[in-house]
Formats: sequence, structure tokens, C-alpha cells
Amino acid sequence: MRIHLITAESPASRRLRFGRLIQFPQLTMPLIAALTPPEHEVSHTDEIVERVRFDAPADLVGITAPTPSALHAYDIARQFRRRGVPVVIGGPHATALPEEAARHADAVVVGEAEDTWPHVLDDARRGKLEQVYVSSRQAPLVHMPAPRWDLIKGRRYGKSVTIATRGCPHRCDYCSIPLLYGPATVRYRPIDEVVREVATSPTRAVVFWDDNIGANPRYAKELFRALAPLGKWWTSQCTANAARDEQVVELAARSGCKALFLGLESISQESLDATNKGHNRVDAYRRLIAMLHRYGVAVHLGIMFGFDQDDAGIFRRTAEFLEEASVDVATVSMVVPMPGTPTFRRLSGDGRILTTDWSKYDGKKHCVFQPALMSPAELEAGTEWVARRFYSPASIVRRLGGSRAGIWWNLPRNLGYMLAGLSTRDAATGARNKRVTR
Repeated sequence: MRIHLITAESPASRRLRFGRLIQFPQLTMPLIAALTPPEHEVSHTDEIVERVRFDAPADLVGITAPTPSALHAYDIARQFRRRGVPVVIGGPHATALPEEAARHADAVVVGEAEDTWPHVLDDARRGKLEQVYVSSRQAPLVHMPAPRWDLIKGRRYGKSVTIATRGCPHRCDYCSIPLLYGPATVRYRPIDEVVREVATSPTRAVVFWDDNIGANPRYAKELFRALAPLGKWWTSQCTANAARDEQVVELAARSGCKALFLGLESISQESLDATNKGHNRVDAYRRLIAMLHRYGVAVHLGIMFGFDQDDAGIFRRTAEFLEEASVDVATVSMVVPMPGTPTFRRLSGDGRILTTDWSKYDGKKHCVFQPALMSPAELEAGTEWVARRFYSPASIVRRLGGSRAGIWWNLPRNLGYMLAGLSTRDAATGARNKRVTR
């Protein structure tokens, strides 16, 4: 069969992203391609860097999409199905809402695809696709094939992507990871297999697409010791409590770690406790950031606004904290009640979900629920104001001057975020910013 795989990204979502200097390829479809037997002909479209060709020869189309791109993915599916090409949809949104996805596709894959994809291919070959395929187990992360990066057109990314672990031991209310990979579970790849893949990766920079690479300190230390001789540069994400282990940080830095993404989410302990993220301790934030900087590791924070405990003052307090702590990079967003999460169920039960137009579930430009202590417009404007202040030229100079991480690593990322923000600016948002933050 001719199988065409699509990593869907709506035009609106693409405008909120930035170029290949910062962005990295998604792992899902290159891995699915690697799991496909060689008798099939596989092609791939990554919408972050190229457009879908609806005249592409295909006997089966597979699509993965996050929630903000779900409606766009359904439109792609509709156009291929008009040609008589069967379509399979998977990914986080389809896993959360399989009945919805099934209305737009011939088959839906729920959860991880390692054990269901062979069945999908066999049924498609016989013309007898089932409506829904549900993963029956959590696949062990052993003998994973190397992703088919050769299918990424034109080497448009400057980074390779892999994983060492999958899952997270925590169950934060807003997070969809437990829905995808099982609640409070982490699986680990054999370290020798990880090292072999990283050693043969075509780029010096590698992204570990793990949910929490430091979940098991013993495993993390062994992994970092094994990576050190390779001379690679790498980034990943972990929780704040995992990064508090100084030996983990020291070994990570020695092995080539240039940046860690930490989901701090809020500077309000009350907000963290209320969303089942009390393992983050606000009083330890500054010490943690200083320690990472001491070892030359850039700090990329995830910050969210709109928790029920957040009032209008949270924006200025957070902006001041980010600058005073010399945070290198920050992803600033609103709380997004993703389908299938406890946060979505709670807000839906309270009648506070304002829209199920999934294209607005981006966390950047649209508030999709009724906040407790401010209006949706105030939340949108305040979030935008923090992002603009953080990525203003004056803030970039102050923050990077106070960080010990390499400016050659951080400056391009700051400029990328700044330019992405400028490209999506509109006069109405600017006017709201003035009203909310003065």
C-alpha cells in the first residue's frame, strides 16, 4: 500500500510558532513510518514546514493532530475521503474524543499506536478497517526502530528528536499525559539503545521529547554519564522537583545539556496546590534557577495564567519574578482545559467552558473558559502583556545579562519568540493590554 502520513498543524497554530532555529520536528509520524513494514511505500507531510498535497498518491492516509489543530485535521480527512482514500486519525485529541474523531475518519487510533498500527495496516489492506482501535497495553520501550527522519523534506530542522522515557509520575489536573500514556507511570528505554540512536543522529543538537526526563534520578544519572562522551548538545523537559537534585543537574550539564524546560506553571503556591501540582514549591524556584545557571544550563519555564486563584495582579507579579530571576526563555500561556483532563471535566461541569471550537484552544490568543477572578478579555490581555514585556529588547538584555547560560544559545530563542509575538499583534489586543496592566 501507499501510505501517506500527515502531522497536521492548522494555519493559525503555525502563526503562533517560529522558524526552524527554534522549532523541532514531531516524533510521532517518523516513528510510525519506522514501524511500517518495508513492503509498504510511506510518505510524510509535516505541516509546520510544508503544505499537504491532496493529489498525493495514497491508499491510506494517517493523521495526527493536537487539539488546536483538530478541526483542521478533520478538513484534511474530508478532502482525502472525497477521493475515496480511507483516513485514520490518532493523537491526543482523538484519544480524548474518539467518538468525535470517528465522525470525520474511517478509523480512530486511541492511545499509543505501537501495538495497534500493525492491525490497522492489515485491516486496511483487506478493506475492513474497524471504527476504533484501542491500545491494549503500554508498549515496552525496547528495540524501538530509528525514526524515519529521511521523510522530513529538505532537512528543514536543525535538531534531531528522540526519547529516553515516556510518561510522568504526576497527575496534574490540566495535563493530558496520563490520558495518553497511563496515570502516574513512566517507562524507560534501555540506555544503550538511547546512546546508540543519539550517537548516529545527523545533527549535533538533540531534543529529548520526554515528558519528564528526570522522573527517576538513578536512571537519569546513568543516562547522562553514558551520553557525555558523545559530544552532543541536548535539551529536554522535567519537573522542578526532579531538577532540584544537584548531581542530576551537574551530570546533565557535563553530558551536553544546554537547556531544560521546567513546567513551573505559577508563582502562586495556592494555585499549584489546587491543580494537583503541589510538588512544585514556589519558595524553591529562585534557588533552582540559580543552580541551573551555575552549571550553564539555560532555564526555559512554562507559565500559565487563569487558575481559579489568579487575580489581575498575577501578571505583574509574574513578570517581575521572571526578570528578577534572569529566566532565559519562557512559554507564557493561558490555562487550556484540554478534553479528557480533570480541568476540562470540572469547568464543563460548572458551566464555565465558553466554546468547543478547538482551534481556539491554543493558550495564546483565546480564553476558552470563564476565569474565576477576572474576565476572559482580562486574561487574554494580561497573558499577552506578560509575553510582550518578557520579550521586549530591554528585558532580553537584562535577563540574559544575569544568566550564566550561553548567550549564543538563548539570544536566538528570545528573538524568535519576540518576532513571533510581533507577527500576531493586533490593535485590539494592544488596547486591552493598556487597560489591564496599568
